[in-house]
Order: sequence, then structure tokens, then C-alpha cells
Amino acid sequence: NYQEVCSGMTGHTESVLVVFDPRQLTYRELLKLFWEHHDPAQGMAQGADVGTQYRSMIFTLTQKQAEEAQTSRQAFQQAMTAAQDQRSITTQISPAPQFYFAETYHQQYLAKNPGGYCGLAGLGICLT
Repeated sequence: NYQEVCSGMTGHTESVLVVFDPRQLTYRELLKLFWEHHDPAQGMAQGADVGTQYRSMIFTLTQKQAEEAQTSRQAFQQAMTAAQDQRSITTQISPAPQFYFAETYHQQYLAKNPGGYCGLAGLGICLT
């Protein structure tokens, strides 16, 4: 449950299950959105949210996805460096474990809390 995840003792990270049609959106395009819409160099945090559950992660389902994720990570690191951001990306890439849905009260936070805090923001760096 959410309290256990927040303890930092479970090894879980808060994540979303992304289902996409690769005929409409390629995995590469999905990775571009991932890198450009959050700060991948915050370690165990996103904005003011701190803890292991807030680390940046990519979970992959295939070896090809893992390779594409690693390649995109390297490309975004180069883009950060070119933009004078000398920090290292801390995003972890690993095979997808079992996915657990959050309790109902912890789903759709922004829909339930209009104007609520969301610590995600991009760096203003584009991945080409």
C-alpha cells in the first residue's frame, strides 16, 4: 500500500502503466516525451517529493526496449551537457517487474485535486 511504499522499505517506485499503439506512437517517441517532460537528474526525488518511490525509472518489456531506452538516455545526457547542464542522469532502466495498481484513493491525483501540486517539470531540453 501507499504507506509501505513511502517507507522506502519496499523497493517500489511510483509509476504509470503506459499502454500505447506503436502504429500511432513509437517507443522512441514515447521515450522522447519521457525525457523532455521531467528532470531525470534528481536522484531519489522529483521536485519537492523526496524518497525512493520518486526516483526516475524506465521499465522495459523486451531487450529491444532496453537497448532503445539506454540509447535515448545517452542521447539526452549529451543534450543536457550541450545545454550546460553538467548533472548526470540518475534514471534507472530495468526489466519491468510485476505492476501493482495503487489504491483507488491514490489514483488520478490531479483529477481529484484540480490545481494540486505536481512536481514534474521538464528541463526545457529537447531530444532530437
